[in-house]
Amino acid sequence: MENQIEINATNSGGERTLTPAGNFSARCYSMVHMGTIEEEIMGQKKHLNKVRITWELPTEKKVFKEENGEQPFSISKEFTLSLHEKATLRKFLESWRGKGFTEEESKKFNIAKLIGIPCLLNIIHKVSKSGNIYADIASVSLMPKGMSCPEQINEPVIFTINQPDWGIFEKFPDFLKDKIKSSQEYNAIQAPSDNEAPFEPDPSDDLPF
Repeated sequence: MENQIEINATNSGGERTLTPAGNFSARCYSMVHMGTIEEEIMGQKKHLNKVRITWELPTEKKVFKEENGEQPFSISKEFTLSLHEKATLRKFLESWRGKGFTEEESKKFNIAKLIGIPCLLNIIHKVSKSGNIYADIASVSLMPKGMSCPEQINEPVIFTINQPDWGIFEKFPDFLKDKIKSSQEYNAIQAPSDNEAPFEPDPSDDLPF
């Protein structure tokens, strides 16, 4: 009997660890300005200036890699970098601040000020169209009176494609690198051989969070 050739499909992926669902104290520790990226919204292609904000949950920890010991869970959310009155980012920030933006304030807001600021996140688990379960931020609010948030654990990360620090960029996961590489700004510049100075908040921008 002739040998049969087998082509077997296997599941070699590791176990995915979802950020837990519930209400948690959190601190913003990463701000990544990805640049102007093409996205399809309701069948229409649009070019949107995008930012990815990441929070850590210092009270929720797990050993993801043995060599690193316990680390906090984290969760990210992408926004269009806009403070238009209907923009999702503006509504999110107003809920976080516990107050709205005045007309003057909305003209300019340095979102780098979010780094290190605590909040209360409501995280839920949702099912994608492909059937995968993922964690999403349902809402954000000020820390309730009497409730404290532990000190920040992760090192702060600030990256902007307008003043790129390529040393920081190289530490990003591949999916994030690829997204930044798809931006109009990335394709308009030549990456330098030496790292440039990292982005610093504009000291003249004294708008309080």
